[in-house]
Parts: sequence; structure tokens; C-alpha cells
Amino acid sequence: MKSVRVFKIALALLVGAVIILAFAACQREAEAQPVRIGVAGAHSGDLASYGLPTVNAAELVAEMYNENGGINGSRIQLFIEDDVCQPEVAANTAAKLVGDGVVAVIGHICSGATFAALGTYLDSDILAISPSATAPDLTQSGDYPNFFRTIASDDAQAQMQVSFALDTLDVQRIAVLHDRGDYGRGLAENARDFIEADGRAEVVVFDGVTPGAVDYSAIIARIQQSNADAIIYGGYHPEASRIVGQMRDRGMDTLFISGDGVKDDTFIQTAGPASEGVYATGPMDLSGNPVAVEAAQRHRDKYGEEPGPFFLEAYAAALALFNAIEIGGTTYEGITNALRNNTVDTSVGPVRFDARGDAEGVGFAVYQVQNGEYVELR
Repeated sequence: MKSVRVFKIALALLVGAVIILAFAACQREAEAQPVRIGVAGAHSGDLASYGLPTVNAAELVAEMYNENGGINGSRIQLFIEDDVCQPEVAANTAAKLVGDGVVAVIGHICSGATFAALGTYLDSDILAISPSATAPDLTQSGDYPNFFRTIASDDAQAQMQVSFALDTLDVQRIAVLHDRGDYGRGLAENARDFIEADGRAEVVVFDGVTPGAVDYSAIIARIQQSNADAIIYGGYHPEASRIVGQMRDRGMDTLFISGDGVKDDTFIQTAGPASEGVYATGPMDLSGNPVAVEAAQRHRDKYGEEPGPFFLEAYAAALALFNAIEIGGTTYEGITNALRNNTVDTSVGPVRFDARGDAEGVGFAVYQVQNGEYVELR
């Protein structure tokens, strides 16, 4: 009988040890689950030059974290999805990322695509942090508490464009054009409103153009007949390059002012000599920021080329997001609270987000194409 009791005790101890080891293994597996992060934007098509730098930035920051043990012991896993900057595609992209179980999204890139995706993320308690979606209503409407950005909004950009046109260029007759999209139309409407409120200049044309069109001669003729001194254009580089090129072909020297949708080397390459003298607002030069310097060098080392548009803003978004997850965990509430209540050094400077989701302290500068490259003026 004694041997039976000993056997039963030994068996019980063995079963208990197996249970403990199994529980510990499950616990380790749970702890080792990756932190899933979506990266959404235009990764193909005409606007890929705006979206791919964000993919590179996310990869570099994730790589840096993973080499140092990840976030609280969990590796970062990126889920990269292409929305081509089209709202209808972005809605599907958002649903796909929700299905992938991401806890946050770096992106989207274009404002229209961002609007289309945010509702899906909000329904699933997922936040998005964009390096480039600048439509004011993304933060000012109050409809998207799950949205954050590391770039200033279009009202600040439009104000800078108008002030530069009136104070520096001394123009008096301005044609305001847009591409009918959320970003372009919003930028143009803000510019028009600032011009009219100032009173020193007149808006002689306000109209939208058709994205993807080949011939813009009709609207160019209207601008020529209006005797406009300058054009302020809200939209992206494909249409801007055609408009500027066709204007110069007609012998028009009308000043052309645009925003960060045109402040891209792809515009210069596409427009060629016609790009000379074009003005565009864009994020301030950050080459003196030590985090930005390191980020750019890491990009050159890994990808063998200079980083593209919004790379530094995307790098900042990834740093801010991963820092917030490290502090607040992977829940929606934990991440958003950490973003709003902590400051982190990034490639765009120290970043802390206000209650609306805007990064404090970021801003724009005015650039001009000179000898085939954008040069910061102020």
C-alpha cells in the first residue's frame, strides 16, 4: 500500500509540474506575441513617391526597436498595405488591416484616403498616425479622436502661402485652383478665404481641375484672360507639372505657388525646366535635428538613396507610436493617452500631441525650385 501511495504522490507531483511548465510556456508565448502595426499609403501609382518613404521609415524604426528586444519584449511586425491614395481602396485597406489584428496604423498618406479609413479604425478601437494627411477637419471636426499627425494642417499651410504671395511677392490678382480632392480643395478654400479676409488682393479665378487630364488649356486660357499675377494650387504633382508645363509653353510667366503635394523632386523631374521658379510650402528643413540626421543616414545606409517626401515625419510618427505603446501598452486607450501625455524626441523635434491629435511645434516653410532643386526661402 505504501508503494501505491508513493506512486500516486509522485504522479500528482509530475502532473503538477507538467501543468506549471505548460502554463509557463503559454505565458511566454503570450508575451512573445508580436506588436502588429499597419503601414498604409500610396505604394504604387503616381503618388507612390509620397507613400514609399513612410514604409522605409517604419521599417527602419521597427528594425531599431527589434534589434534592442522589441517593445517590452515583443517584436514589432509590420503589415504594409497599398491604398494608391484612393478613398475607395483605402476603405478596403482599413478592413484588411483590422482583420490582420493591428493595434495601430502609420498612415494613411493622402487626406481623402485617411477620411475613408478612419471610421473603420474607430469602430475597432485602432488609431492612425499620419505623416502627411493635412486636411484641417481630420483633427478640427472632432469626429476622429483616433487620428494623430506629425505634420501641420492645411490652414497653417494656406496662411503661409497667402502671406508669402502678398507680403513677399506683392501680387494683387490671384487664381486659386484645386484638384477637387479633400486635400487639394481644402487647401484652396483656405487660401481663398485668407485672401478675401486680408483684402489686399483679389481672387480672379477659383475652380477645380480634372485629375489625370492631359490637356488643361481651357483653365489656363481663363487664367491668362484674368490677368492673374499668380496661381495658388491645391493638389498633387502630376496635375501641377502639366499645368505649369502648358502655361510655360504658352509663354505665360504667371507665378505658381503650391503646397506639400507638389514639394517633391518628382514634380521637378516631371515638369523639367518649367519647374524653375515654382514655389511650394512644405515641412520645415530638419537637417539640423540630430535625430533627423541619424534617420537620413540610416536610410542612405539601408536603401542606398536619399529619403523621400514625408520620410522624417513618418520616422517621427513611428518613434512616437512605439514609445506610446512601450508606455501605455497595446490597448487603444493606453496608446492614445500616452501619445497625449508624453513628449518624445523625434526627427521633427520633441513631439507631444494636443487633445485634437495635432503635434505641437511642427510647421511649414516656403521653398522655390532653383537650378533643379527645392531651396528653402523662409
